[in-house]
Amino acid sequence: KLLRLHYIHPLPWHKIQQLFTIINDLDDLHSVSPAILAMHLNIKQQTAASISTLYEKMKTTSLRQYYEKQQIYAIPYTSALYPERLKQLFDPPAVLYAKGDISILSAERTIAVIGSRVATSYSENALKLLLPPLVQQQFVIVSGLAKGADRLAHEATIRYGGNTIGVLGNGLFHSYPKENDELYRYMAEHQLVVTEYPPYMGVKKWHFPARNRIISGLSEALLVTEAKLKSGTLITTELALEQGKDVFVVPGNIFSEQSKGTNKLIKEGAIPIWDGHQMLAELQMFSSFR
Repeated sequence: KLLRLHYIHPLPWHKIQQLFTIINDLDDLHSVSPAILAMHLNIKQQTAASISTLYEKMKTTSLRQYYEKQQIYAIPYTSALYPERLKQLFDPPAVLYAKGDISILSAERTIAVIGSRVATSYSENALKLLLPPLVQQQFVIVSGLAKGADRLAHEATIRYGGNTIGVLGNGLFHSYPKENDELYRYMAEHQLVVTEYPPYMGVKKWHFPARNRIISGLSEALLVTEAKLKSGTLITTELALEQGKDVFVVPGNIFSEQSKGTNKLIKEGAIPIWDGHQMLAELQMFSSFR
């Protein structure tokens, strides 16, 4: 039932909970007027009416069979497979869609690696120093499968024999950006890609800021390689800090625009890092890793 509703309109879990204050079962949606439904979900009345109608039409559809055929894991909030870390978010996804090696999702040690979409060779060289010790200690590297630092992080992790999770801002039937298509296909088979969006949903600009909370939510700590003063990277960093995560930052060249954001983070209290073994030591000292 939850998969059916989420396919029609992918609400976060706290919105689903609001629904259960006016109905006992999702199959009772038709008994709620569009006006009441719109008020409780903070959506347009026309959208609310559409949700009720489509839900009734899909009652005979087996989405589980459909997802199995597409080799997609649809993991509702109530599933034992759902990551406990995501439940700490204010607005966790009601359903997480995954493709690839699902066992990676249960890894205890996870670190998000993020940075500029126009990352320079400085990020690439930094990751050569930072990632091998983390991979050796079975840390899973989480990133957003975007171009730039995300791609570098995923590729380096794979190259060093580690596991990595790509968090998408679109459904699993779409590959974005196109230059990462080969990497996406490889990770969807041999690593893991996840998203809160049903498979058919394409790319929307506002999906990516929402996606960032899942990147930080899945991770116990965050590593930033390069970032401008105004960038999505800093938004993800703010989310991680709000979630009580350790934030590690690679110090940068004071003349580089791509390092102004990271250097500012250090000024504000982020942990400067320049060696993977140093990072492991910091994690053991300041976090739950032992």
